[in-house]
Amino acid sequence: MMGRLGVLLCGWLLAAAALAGLPETIVRVKPAVVAVGTYQRTRAPAAVFRGTGFAVADGLHLLTNAHVLPEKLAADKGEILAIFFKTEGRDRLRRAEVVAVDRTHDVALLRVGGKPLPTLSLGDSDRVREGALYAFTGYPIGMVLGLYPVTHRGIVSSITPIAIPAPRAGFLDPKLLRRLNQPYRVFQLDATAYPGNSGSPLYDPETGAVVGIINKVFVKESKENLLSKPSGISYAIPIRYAERLLRQVGLR
Repeated sequence: MMGRLGVLLCGWLLAAAALAGLPETIVRVKPAVVAVGTYQRTRAPAAVFRGTGFAVADGLHLLTNAHVLPEKLAADKGEILAIFFKTEGRDRLRRAEVVAVDRTHDVALLRVGGKPLPTLSLGDSDRVREGALYAFTGYPIGMVLGLYPVTHRGIVSSITPIAIPAPRAGFLDPKLLRRLNQPYRVFQLDATAYPGNSGSPLYDPETGAVVGIINKVFVKESKENLLSKPSGISYAIPIRYAERLLRQVGLR
């Protein structure tokens, strides 16, 4: 009995220690987190946020979800892919271009010009364990809150397959079939994420090392295809899949 209580106490102390360092970690993380969307000067509103991203490597490359990217830009009307962030008290915008996309794992790598942004380091997603505490920072409801990143925290409640076979063939659609043919595991979280959080970094609250990318849409349509209303469960794609993109372009 005492042994079990000791384990529980140890776990509680470790979680408390991690949370104690979270405020300082957030200060380091926020400058690297951006909103990802489109900009068209003649449109109202001119800026539209589609999700979140974060700077890595040289500070000119950013990771986000592939589904955050628009399917098509109205280039003839001056619409561009862009990132948005706040620095020195001012809202900033930079044009972005897509460098690489992994649609199987819903990860995209972008590049921007200008001065390098502060960056986040990448951790080892293979070492993530169920019950471990993590945080994520992003733009949960898009432009409504402006360029003020919001942080949530929670534990990894399960490490689970991206898609689970449907009980009847009639429930299988082409997307689900493709994902069943290329299975991999994702992190299920007990924290609430919102659509604008897609692309947010999931990171260690003590070190700030990123172990995953929050995914609000892509995973849900795979795991919850039998539900008429999506659950409040949140998911994250392990960062190792994003590392593959970085290696492809010589950044790892």
